[in-house]
Amino acid sequence: MTQNLSIEQIQNFKGKYPKQLWYLFFSEMWERFSFYGMRGMLVIFMVSQLKLDSVNANLQYGATQAFVYAFTFIGGMFADKILGFRKSLFWGGILMILGSIILAVDPKHFFFIGIGFTIIGTGFFKPNISTMVGRLYKDGDSRTDAGFSLFYAGVNLGALIGGYLCIAVANGNMLSTIVPLHLRWNVAFGFASIVMIVSLLTFVQTQKSLGEIGLSPLLNLENSKRKTYEYLTYIGSIVVIPAVILLVSNSKYTDMFMFIVGPSSLIYLLYEMRNYSWAENKKLLAALIFILFSIVFWAFFEQSGGSLSLFAASNLSKTVLGVPLDPNGVNNSANSLFVIAFAALVGLVWLWMSKRKIEPNTVVKFGLGFLFLAGGFYVFYYTKFFADANGITSLDLFTFGWFVITFGELCLSPIGMSAMTKLSPAKLQAVMMGMWFLASAYGQYFAGLLGANIAGASENSTNLEKLIIYADGYKQLAIYALIAGLILILISPLVKKLMQEVK
Repeated sequence: MTQNLSIEQIQNFKGKYPKQLWYLFFSEMWERFSFYGMRGMLVIFMVSQLKLDSVNANLQYGATQAFVYAFTFIGGMFADKILGFRKSLFWGGILMILGSIILAVDPKHFFFIGIGFTIIGTGFFKPNISTMVGRLYKDGDSRTDAGFSLFYAGVNLGALIGGYLCIAVANGNMLSTIVPLHLRWNVAFGFASIVMIVSLLTFVQTQKSLGEIGLSPLLNLENSKRKTYEYLTYIGSIVVIPAVILLVSNSKYTDMFMFIVGPSSLIYLLYEMRNYSWAENKKLLAALIFILFSIVFWAFFEQSGGSLSLFAASNLSKTVLGVPLDPNGVNNSANSLFVIAFAALVGLVWLWMSKRKIEPNTVVKFGLGFLFLAGGFYVFYYTKFFADANGITSLDLFTFGWFVITFGELCLSPIGMSAMTKLSPAKLQAVMMGMWFLASAYGQYFAGLLGANIAGASENSTNLEKLIIYADGYKQLAIYALIAGLILILISPLVKKLMQEVK
């Protein structure tokens, strides 16, 4: 493997994608198997095993996922200032492995302990691998969006396999003759730990091809001083885990945390912005606009792990095009399957349009993402017209809803990660990527609140009545998504001015 490459040699690659992108692709793929495998099990596990009601399960899901994404901001900050992207990613992977092993051993009694380790680990891992993808490209390289689209396919390949396999094993719809009933949840969580080890080994074995990308920002310090800062970071992240467990296991603390971390991150960004020119700060303001709108997008999209998970368990048939499938497995993985099928194609479409100078700008792409999101949720609403007397409706139509939403995600999420790297000064890229994922934290938080409201309205209802209540709730989300998309398209000229030369 080529070693000691300069940043110029890496960025002057020929063809559509740099080879390093494939190494990061596979490392991220296995990490996302682990993450989405566990994510898809949370609400069902809390309802069926921890015996929470659907309202509290939604709130707990929103709180857990909010903390996962909130700590990506903190992880990005420590990567920028102390560890560098590589060591941050490695340390995060170790913590995620420990967390998933704890869950595999005894998920009922050690649930929140395992989640605590996973939260801190994801905070160190997730924002930094995405930032390294951005560093593979020169500023202004028109291939950047296509690269992030391909990388996003890797994210979803892991999510597809993990999202379906883990919940299907836990529910007894896969490997039921091999896995004893009392060990189904243990094995399902165990899969997450095994693939996380594979992810970390993949990165360790290929990181030399990255040249100087992701190395410590403190290489100018003497070795002993740099090591001291690094060890303090490692120790601090372990010490904070009990506090995280306390916060996550008591969702009433989530409100307080979310009221603090968001404003604090904005104050920190404003503090950092004083060191940059007005031109650079205008780009950061544009990035903040994308971040704020992404909160709305994820609040709706992340119903997948909350209310849509319960909807799938109670109100969906068990076949797609005549093939017997676990409805919750489909809910967790259909979107990922469609991303894999169409992400590269969408990326190539952007390249084709770019060459002909007709590619829509990033703001319009965001707006289109919301329009597709609105269309998908309207399909979810429309499932109520196909329900039988028992409140069971078409899994085929539900899957088509995810097909529509997928194109919205492809217009927003990989493009958003790309925009964070293009709009941020080099020394703030990991922090801005962390803020991008912090927006996801707020989206998850609001997703839990929205899901809890829907679940609360359907308490003490028949299964058919529950279906109608859930469907009507999705219609409201479709309307709000449509409004947000139209607003984005209308303000696109203003945001484009803030972005300046960035497209």
